[in-house]
Amino acid sequence: MAAVPEERAVRRVFWGKPPLRRPGGMVAEDSMYARAYAEATGMGREIERKFLVVGGAWRDLAEGVLYRQGYLNSAKERTVRVRTAGNRAFLTVKGITTGAARMEYEYEIPFADGEELLRELAEKPLIEKKRYTIPLQGLVWEVDEFLGENLGLIVAEVELAEEGQTIDAPAWVGREVTGDPRYFNSHLVAYPFSAWGREPAGQF
Repeated sequence: MAAVPEERAVRRVFWGKPPLRRPGGMVAEDSMYARAYAEATGMGREIERKFLVVGGAWRDLAEGVLYRQGYLNSAKERTVRVRTAGNRAFLTVKGITTGAARMEYEYEIPFADGEELLRELAEKPLIEKKRYTIPLQGLVWEVDEFLGENLGLIVAEVELAEEGQTIDAPAWVGREVTGDPRYFNSHLVAYPFSAWGREPAGQF
């Protein structure tokens, strides 16, 4: 069964990601429920599926927020990422992906620290993209429109309550690339989309 929006919001707040904007309003990041969830579980576990995007029907469903991110460690077994999203910054540690799941710990840090880490310590080039957060049918789709050296790549991710959860994908969602390491953000640092040549990454 899919998590109701409130449950999903609590889970994402625990992981430190920006609050979800829903028809009923904004979920507060300092929610007492988020703190209770964190104390009860002791760790985070991310379950998400990733797809390529077709067409442009998604563009009218949300406003994009500029994300800039880089990696202090891009080893697949343990990535350490610094990200700025709008005027906020986050430090994230992720484990290796198994199926559609992996461990994830994310903490908000001062924005100035995030900018300095990206400038001084992160692997280059940085990943730059606009993220569009689109709530649909009890799930939240995150569409990433990549910029810079990854211009032309557009992917959609949806976070799930459990690995076997059934989803009803919108028409603008194309081929699934969940297990394809080429589409991992950490991989795009070393092998940006612009260097793929005639790779048919956007065709289905």
